Amino acid sequence: MNKFLTYLLNTGLDFLEESRRASRAIRRQEDHTVRNAISFAAGIGIGIGVGILLAPASGEKTRSSIAEKAQEVGQRVRSRVSSGVKRPATGTEG
Repeated sequence: MNKFLTYLLNTGLDFLEESRRASRAIRRQEDHTVRNAISFAAGIGIGIGVGILLAPASGEKTRSSIAEKAQEVGQRVRSRVSSGVKRPATGTEG
């Protein structure tokens, strides 16, 4: 577990270093969008990795919980999208 955590943290640091390199190249153009996106993605990856490692539940329970949350979010997105989209009239609806 310690080796995995070390590997995960090193990977995160590598992402941040790449972000710095990209920011140096982008600084000339004054556009920080790529740097911010890389930093954001690295932060999410590190947070998920550490959260899973330090989670009090077993792996099976954690995966089940993640799957349930993803399905809930998917249902909410589908309901919002379907309520905002007008469907073409077919003449068969009452």
